[in-house]
Parts: sequence; structure tokens; C-alpha cells
Amino acid sequence: MFNIVKKEIQWGEETLTLETGRVARQADGSVIATLGETSVMANVTFAKAPKPGMDFFPLTVHYQEKYYAAGKVPGGFFKREARPTEKETLTARLIDRPIRPLFVPGFKNETLVMCTVLSHDLVNDPDMVAMIAASAALTISGAPFRGPIAGCRVGFEDGEYILNPEIDDMHDLRNNPDQRLDLVVAGTKDAVMMVESEAYELSESEMLGAVKFAHDSIQPVIDLIIDLAEDAAKEPFHFEAPDYSELFEVIRAAGEAKMREAYAISDKLERQAAVSAVKEGVKEGLSEEQLEDPNLSAALKKLESTVLRSDVVKNGRRIDGRALDEIRDIVSETKVLPRTHGSALFTRGETQALCVTTLGTGDDEQFIDALHGNFKSNFLLHYNFPPYSVGEAGRVGPPGRREIGHGKLAWRALQAVLPAATDFPYTVRVVSEITESNGSSSMASVCGGSLSMMDAGVPLKAAVAGVAMGLVLEEDGSYGILSDILGDEDHLGDMDFKVAGTEAGITSLQMDIKVAGITQEIMEKALEQAKAGRLHILGEMAKAATEAGEFSEHAPRIETMQIPTDKIREVIGSGGKVIREIVEVSGAKVDINDEGIIKIASPNGEAIQKAYDMIHSIVAEPEEGKIYKGKVVKIVDFGAFVNFFGKRDGLVHVSQIKNERLNHPSDVLSEGQEVWVKLLGFDDRGKVRLAMKMVDQETGQEAAAAE
Repeated sequence: MFNIVKKEIQWGEETLTLETGRVARQADGSVIATLGETSVMANVTFAKAPKPGMDFFPLTVHYQEKYYAAGKVPGGFFKREARPTEKETLTARLIDRPIRPLFVPGFKNETLVMCTVLSHDLVNDPDMVAMIAASAALTISGAPFRGPIAGCRVGFEDGEYILNPEIDDMHDLRNNPDQRLDLVVAGTKDAVMMVESEAYELSESEMLGAVKFAHDSIQPVIDLIIDLAEDAAKEPFHFEAPDYSELFEVIRAAGEAKMREAYAISDKLERQAAVSAVKEGVKEGLSEEQLEDPNLSAALKKLESTVLRSDVVKNGRRIDGRALDEIRDIVSETKVLPRTHGSALFTRGETQALCVTTLGTGDDEQFIDALHGNFKSNFLLHYNFPPYSVGEAGRVGPPGRREIGHGKLAWRALQAVLPAATDFPYTVRVVSEITESNGSSSMASVCGGSLSMMDAGVPLKAAVAGVAMGLVLEEDGSYGILSDILGDEDHLGDMDFKVAGTEAGITSLQMDIKVAGITQEIMEKALEQAKAGRLHILGEMAKAATEAGEFSEHAPRIETMQIPTDKIREVIGSGGKVIREIVEVSGAKVDINDEGIIKIASPNGEAIQKAYDMIHSIVAEPEEGKIYKGKVVKIVDFGAFVNFFGKRDGLVHVSQIKNERLNHPSDVLSEGQEVWVKLLGFDDRGKVRLAMKMVDQETGQEAAAAE
């Protein structure tokens, strides 16, 4: 009934297994990949004919984490997996980016890749297993896919690269000073196709070494996929890339000169209008048969690409007239909004980000229900890309994959320089509103986010800047590396290479390559050119802010205090009664964790002090020999009970009230009266012994000391 093909290798410290032929047999390609006890099923289907009028490749990649994989039940009312989590969205993008360029050019049949996590051992992250499974499923499906690819994760500890570190080693790197890198690399046998990383000020050579280590490490996996395909691959789908060379030559002859004139216009909107006018002019000279050719849009795009690329490589000239390594003009401004905790407006050429920082308390931390466990995050970065930023009138909806991906890239770049939560007990939220866009708004978000956090008073370890690099690689091997690319250079080039970091090193690297020919020499040169650009941008940013600014009067103040863990119950009280009373009386927010760390937050310093004093009176112990002010709560024949320390009472014996004999304590005391008492000590049963007679009741000073 089943025609099962199974292959396995020892990869790092785990066994990697690929299996096909048991499940999802109606899909064009189905593979279950297992690393350790983490299993992911990838299923590939593709239409056997393109949709009429389709002028792009409709590839969709989905990655799903099923809670049953880790033996968990989903939260929420419906107890069912709902919309994709941030991790699922980012992983889907991670798989999409390296496989999309490897489909044969011109293939426009609808294609679906679905990766489902079936089992999770809480040790091996399923994202890399999903990428391998997807590559294997595509390779055996018969689709015109020029793979296979493979991917892996790399850590960096004590100067050594680590292949596929465990999930716990990669979690919350900011508080793990030994682990300095979380790098994901995908590639083919011969070339790196995609890089994504979170780093802690690594040098360019260390980062390049990590990429090379990863590419070497995925070679056995690529061989394993090829071995599987030799026994299980379906017949290749018959597809020939369309030949539209004749149409292109007609279009080139009619429009190349005018297209060069259009691309000489530096203003983005004017240039776009001129390019559209050239295209319309070219179409007017075409026959009806040529206008109906399905490859017309591809030919027009090729004309744009030819004009842009030839100028870069042959003449060293870019669209806006800059040198290849030149950064556009930069203007950095802070304190641009009056009521926010911190704000900055970062403008680089025609790309602009308005970044706003808000400081919150522990109550504002994001609770994340992940497959490998639940945790909180006290640093949030949200990126918004409205249609008006590119001069369009489009639909506005919830954040899409692009917004989530760009926001996460900026998050990775900035979180490496945040102070430890013990030093800065705030929840930090940065929002980047892209108000103009023409090239790398994600890197503008990094620069603006860094400035806005410093404006809010966040003590960053260092300022962070980012720059987007591009590449034009010709068939003869000649190439040009571009710093601070424009949108058109990204769209028509061969590489999108984003590097963010401080003066000391790289904090984030993202690379997407559209051709399979990037050498180590090119990557090394791109990193060095990016470093020069980053240092230039940091210099421009320093003109606006060189250090953390003053706290906004509207931002909460947070004080922390540590109490013994055995006192936590007393501060909370039965059913939370005590802590609620502290909040109500003081007006401050109070948050306490299992380690006995208490955060007291309020914009009002007096409220914080009041809450602090109330908590201190509960957890502190009275000191023998010290004088306290108290209140008489009960009078008995042999003395008076005085409440002198929080809710703690003690007995002032009748002989300790005055330096004279009293018939009854009520002769000089009454309930509710405030008195000064000295703590003499504790009796054998732990009862408190107090005295009044040696304390001046007017000044609160000990009588002997006063004399």
C-alpha cells in the first residue's frame, strides 16, 4: 500500500531523517523531516498551468506549529490554533526567501508549500527542520525547482561556532553573555542564498566565518536530499522558460534611450512617472500581437533592469548620481513630539521613519505562548508601512508578513544594546511609522529607534545604525556593490544585504540573494563597505543625540526593591488583600515576582516612596536599641501595647513608662495616643519589650543622648 523511501544521516549531535511515501500521497511532493524528536511535514502542490494574465510567480509558503506537537492545548476560548503567530510568520518568510529565486524564471504556476510541525522535542528548533523538509518536498515534486537547498542555525560561544544549538541556548540571548550569535543560513551546494541573524557586536570577520561555517555544515543535508530524490522523485514537470528575446529587442530599440533619460531623474515620484510614460510610449509602437504577448511585462522589466545594471557596472553611476559607496543625505531629529516619552525623526534621502518610544511597567510586558514554553518580553518593536509612504492610495489593514519581518529585523538590531532588566526595569515599546520610503525603511527604523530610545532616557550600551547594501552581478563576473540602495536598485538588483550594528560590531545581518553566484570575496567586500556606511550614519546620528536624554515627565518612574522570598506571602496577603491596599493607599503600581523583586511604578515620586515605606514596614525587622514612633492600641493593668513597626505591636511594661511609680498606665496614657518608644529586645518567647521612660516624648531622642 505504501511505497516508503527513507534516508538518514548523523548531523551534528542528532540524527536527521527524511521520509516520503507514507502520508499526503496526493500532494506533488511530501516529506517528513525529523531531527532528534522534532518532526515537520512539508507538502508541495503546484498548478499544472498558469493563470491567464499572471505577471508574477504566485508562490505561497505556510508554516504551522500545532500545539499537540509539544503535548500542549492552545490557550484562548476556542482552544484551537488561530491566526499565525509571529514565529510562524517569520519562519514562513525564512523558507520563502531562499526557495523563490530558485524556480525557473518564467514559471508562473500557482505553487503552495505547507510545513506543519508534528512533533517537538523542545530541544531542536523546528524552523530549520521545516526548511529542509520543504526543500526535499520541492526536489521530489517534479516542479521546476533548481535546488535543493538546506539550512542550519549557528551559535558562537567562546570563539567557537556551534551547529544547531539547543532552543534554550538561543532563548533571551540578551541575558546570556556567553552566547553572542543566533544565525540562520540557507544555501545550495555552491552558494549562500539567505542569511538572518541576531548578533552581539561581532566583527565582520567573525560574521563571515559563521556564514562559511554554516554553508559547509549544510552540505551533508543537500547530499541527503539528492539521495532521497534519486529514489523517490517524480517525473519533472515539462516546462520551458519562455523565449521573448525578439520582443525584448523590439522594446529595447524603441525605448532604451528614453528609459536612460527617465532613470537620470533623481526624484523618485518624477522618475516613476517618467518610466511609466516611456513604457506607455513603447506600447503605442507595438502590434496587437505583441501587446497580447504574455511576456510583455517581463520584457519591459528587463529593459529597466538592463538600463540600471549597465550604468552601475560599466560606468559606476547610479540612478541618483551617487558613487557606489556614497550614503544619501541624512537628517536626524529628536524630541519631535511633545507628549511622548521619546521620539525621533530619521530622514535618509527619500526614506523617513518617525520612531516613538514608550516606557511601561511590568504589566505591559508581552506574554508569548510559544510551542517550547511561555515567556515574557519587555522589548517590543512594531513597524508600520502605510500606503502614503510610497505615494499610493491602497487598502489599510492589519500588519502583513512584510511589516512583521521588517519589525523583527529592527528588533534584532536594537535589542543587543538594551540594558539588563535588573538595571532598567521598564518595558520598552518602539513604534516605527514609515512616512516616506525609497529604499530600506527597516534600516531607517533601526536608526530612528535607537535615537528615540536615547531620547526617552533608555541607557543603551551604544547607538545602533543600519545600512542596506545592493549588488549588480553580470554574467561575465563583473559586479558593483551599492551602499544605501534605493527601492529600484533593490527591485532590479541581485542582492539585498542589510547590516546593522554599533561602532564596535554587527548586531544584525540579513541577506537575500537572487542569483546563485555570490562568492566569499563579494560578501567580504560588501561587509567592509557596509561597515564604512554604518560608521558614517552613526556620525550623522550623533549630531542629534550623543547620550540618553532626560526622562519625560509623563513616563512612569520605577523603583525596585528586593525582599526575602519568605516575606512574599506577607506583602501579597490573603487573596491579594495587602498588596491591593498598598496600591490603593499609595497610588503606585506594585509588581512582585517569585524571586522577591518588587517593582514600584508611578509618575509621582511621593506615591513610589509611600508604597516603598508600606512594603518596607511589612518585610523589615525592628532593630534592638532603636527608637520608633508608635501608637497606643491597648491599655492593661500591667502596661500598654504600642503599635510601633508596621503591624507589629509591643508591650511597654508599667515600670518602663515613666521614671516614677504609677498606679495604673491610664494615669498618663490613653488609647490612640502617639508615643516614642525604644526597643529593648525580645523575651524568651519572642515577645517585644518596649520602653518609654528613657525617651524624650517631645523630641523622640533618648534622654541620656539629649543631656
